[in-house]
Amino acid sequence: MTQSPPAPPEVSSPVAPAPGKTRYRPELQGLRALACALVVIYHVWLDRVSGGVDVFFFVTGFLITGQLFRASLRDRVRFRATWGRFVKRLFPATMTVLVGTVVAAYFLLPETRWEQTASEIVASALFFENWQLAAQSADYFAQHDQASVVQHFWSLSIQGQFYLVWPLLIAAFAFVVKRLGGNLHRWLIGLLLVLTAGSLAYSVYLTAADQQFAYFMSATRVWEFAIGGLVALSIDKLSVPRAIRVLLGWLGVAGLVLCGLVLQVGTMFPGYVALWPVVAAALVLVAGQTGTVLGADRILSSRPLNYLGNLSFSLYLWHWPVLLFYVLLRDRPEVGLRGGAVIIAASLALAMLTYHLVEQPVLRAKLDTRTVWGSYRVGAATLAVVLAMAGAWQLAAVERATFVQKEDDPAHPGAEVLSPDGPSADGGAEPIPPFAALPKQYDNFTQEQCRHSGKNEIVIICNESLHPNPTRRIVVAGDSHSQQFNAALRPAAEKAGWEIISMGRGGCPLTTEAPNNPECTAWNETVMQEILEIKPDAVFTMASRDAHPMRDEITPPGYVEQWRTLEEAGIPVIAARDNPRYNRSLADCAEKRGVDDPSCSVSRDAVYDPQPSWTAVESLPENVHFVDFSDYFCTPTECPPMIGNVLVYLDNNHITKAYMKTLSPMVQERVSGILDRVG
Repeated sequence: MTQSPPAPPEVSSPVAPAPGKTRYRPELQGLRALACALVVIYHVWLDRVSGGVDVFFFVTGFLITGQLFRASLRDRVRFRATWGRFVKRLFPATMTVLVGTVVAAYFLLPETRWEQTASEIVASALFFENWQLAAQSADYFAQHDQASVVQHFWSLSIQGQFYLVWPLLIAAFAFVVKRLGGNLHRWLIGLLLVLTAGSLAYSVYLTAADQQFAYFMSATRVWEFAIGGLVALSIDKLSVPRAIRVLLGWLGVAGLVLCGLVLQVGTMFPGYVALWPVVAAALVLVAGQTGTVLGADRILSSRPLNYLGNLSFSLYLWHWPVLLFYVLLRDRPEVGLRGGAVIIAASLALAMLTYHLVEQPVLRAKLDTRTVWGSYRVGAATLAVVLAMAGAWQLAAVERATFVQKEDDPAHPGAEVLSPDGPSADGGAEPIPPFAALPKQYDNFTQEQCRHSGKNEIVIICNESLHPNPTRRIVVAGDSHSQQFNAALRPAAEKAGWEIISMGRGGCPLTTEAPNNPECTAWNETVMQEILEIKPDAVFTMASRDAHPMRDEITPPGYVEQWRTLEEAGIPVIAARDNPRYNRSLADCAEKRGVDDPSCSVSRDAVYDPQPSWTAVESLPENVHFVDFSDYFCTPTECPPMIGNVLVYLDNNHITKAYMKTLSPMVQERVSGILDRVG
């Protein structure tokens, strides 16, 4: 979202003035205010995305392209001044919000999220948060209590990248065109059309292939800026009757308000459907000042919306961390009508303070900030404060997350306390792993142990042979719930002389059914080919999963079909019952309230049926051997966050590596028994 200058900018009017002239457009501030209000309301009350951020991209392209075009006509594109204005207008508020977020996060966030949050604050301050979120395949639509407190900085990161690259691109292009004697206006429109077509096509393709990745990528958003530039270069040429402009203005406003309600943004943006908010914003600007009380501009140009437009940048920055911290303090993801009103009021108050006490004083400063280098010094100073605070916090988080599990630790028996003849746990021992170490508690192979399949690069095969002549070869195949058993199988394999071969993909179980995930389908096809070539002694995978958190455990037909294929090849299957999936993080609850707090445990009956789901499946393949470790994830009555002084969960559904290691003796016993029976 672009920063609002002290007064609304002067940009091209829909009624063509003399070339190069500009006119004040008060409806532009109203458009900003409307877009920001929609973003906040949809986030707080509707838990959806409104399309308002796409409007910010469009408006930024509209303003900056127009300014650069007029400067290019005069051969006066001053890069230092252009970037200096960006720094002066955006850095003070941006860094103020980030400093406030660091302080609040230190006191309010669980230690499990410290390191990641500090890393994202650094990325936000340096304007590459969108790339970091894309690399993590972050879910922008995750529940509030699991979302990142600075993930909304992805859009500001893209705008920062635009501010850096766009002046260079336009100036270089203008230089070449003018040297060749071409018409700059005409050629620049051509360039923007090419950028729009290319970026939009890529956006449509990538959204279909990997929507979460596409959502954060810069290249999938270029067309939104470019369309803004096209409107800026074309609007002076338009001569639209007043009655039509009145209609266009209201169509644009209605389109913006309805966009997030009508579209399934969570699975569709930013592909071609993002044209909706962009075109709607374009209609508002084309409508311009209608000079009639019937026009939408009458409302958009009003003093309240003009003031809200001034606050829009700070309001956008503040509303998201305020929302998430409110949810954390209330300890529930829903905010309700009254809670939402409190969040919006607090965000508005912080935005007003930031605007009047930070943004405006810096913009009006009579000292060095009036110069280009003065703006850079202000930016560097504020950036240094954020990086120092976030960097120190990140180092502290890394130190607290350092953890090495002892072998045969009597103080931390973990799952063994639930064995019939298991040991008892020392009531005075500190739980392991430390809460700060939980994000690193998912079991992974080293890079040296893994390779890409020659049949399809999306399949990664990891091999760990702890013996030169292994007695058995086991393939662990499936999603993260299958792969977490590697931590239990590895110690067992070392003792029994097995070789473990892992083929895993997050969110992709071993199944023939993945209708909304073509990459998972392709992954399954290749994995089955690899397994049939390896001919292992057994395939270890999941036997069930929850259709939804805390209910409906099922054995999907697609699982059974894969087992039949392996049966035809004479390969035994060891299928494990899934661990519970909760609607909240038991680890976060335990850190906040204590590991023994009853509210952090869940009734066993709420997550497990008395009988496993596969007992209801008819005609199961004879090669499948089921293992049920539910008695080690839960006691007979409840599923606690800690068992035997070891934290069981690292989030709301994954088991810690430390706890899985304590499950290894039981896994070895059952898997060995199956392998002995099948020969």
